[in-house]
Amino acid sequence: MRPVRLLLLTLVVVVLVTGGCLDFGTSTGPRDVDGGDGDDGDELEDGDDTDDSDDHSNDGETDRKTGTLEIHHIDVGQADATLLIEPSGETMLVDSGDWRDDGEQVIAYLEERGIDRVDHLVATHAHADHIGGHAAVIEHVETNGDGVGAIYDSGVVSTSQTYERYLDAVEKHDVDLFPVREGDAVDFGEAEIEFYNPPAEGPNDEDGLNDNSIVLSVAYGDVSYLTTGDAGRTVESRLVERHGDDLRAEVYQAGHHGSSTSSSSAFLDVVDPEVTVVSAPLESQYGHPHDEVLAAFSERGIETYWTGVHGHVVVTTDGESVAVQTERSGPTDGYVLLEEFSTDETETSEQLAQRVTGFPTEVLSLP
Repeated sequence: MRPVRLLLLTLVVVVLVTGGCLDFGTSTGPRDVDGGDGDDGDELEDGDDTDDSDDHSNDGETDRKTGTLEIHHIDVGQADATLLIEPSGETMLVDSGDWRDDGEQVIAYLEERGIDRVDHLVATHAHADHIGGHAAVIEHVETNGDGVGAIYDSGVVSTSQTYERYLDAVEKHDVDLFPVREGDAVDFGEAEIEFYNPPAEGPNDEDGLNDNSIVLSVAYGDVSYLTTGDAGRTVESRLVERHGDDLRAEVYQAGHHGSSTSSSSAFLDVVDPEVTVVSAPLESQYGHPHDEVLAAFSERGIETYWTGVHGHVVVTTDGESVAVQTERSGPTDGYVLLEEFSTDETETSEQLAQRVTGFPTEVLSLP
């Protein structure tokens, strides 16, 4: 490994271990939710008085928003890539598809929408189906557009060639890279990004890449969006214990492509989404989304969109209501998706319900 590369990786690890956030002199860096941006003047000594006459954070009302937040779940097969566009045009790209595609689909999607700058680029974790296009996207917007504002990384390194190319691009174009953890936040125009994972005490290498995935929420007006990378049930349990109802989100991107390793019952009960989006191909080699996960969504009345069925899925919100547009039409009930796209074409919805949950459809009071 080259000395410069080793220095960059060491810097990421040191920052995480020491509990600080890197400050590259850019306003796009993360700040601590409870402790401000780290300036001494933001912290109050015990007993200090403050004038909170203009603080409406607890008055039960949210400032009315004047624009629309767009969340584009790009159909990239067995991978993840989500583009968020804030009303002012500020952009965030969470993951960039699989390494075999090398960013082509994501770059094409950006170009079709006239986007030549990524203000915030997130690498939820270092698996090649999540950062496969990072190097190409960075190279493209830095060379042909207005570049990347900042990158947010879990801080858990990988020795894969895909990760190496990603860091090569960061180094080549001198892009600010911030390892983030639970409690960090980033302003995103009129919205706010809050990070819930890796944990505040720092990533645990023994947990592996998946469970150190960046988990983040996007709050815009009264509407929240939650995405969890490939974090599993152990992480979900910790999040429920530590954050409870703060995890509630109208829109949820199904963890780990709809795998049964994620989207546990306790987690879904707390998040309580109205809409969920699964990023997986129609014939996933891993069987994503798993039957029991689609069944759980159906039981809770959650509208379910699956990129393998619906193609690109675009969620929009004005801060009060949520709308969904899809590239292709298709059912949005989990059991109907199972029935129509199950490998066993003779299996009925009732049989699927009984196989997955052990109870017939009538007992579950499904529509």
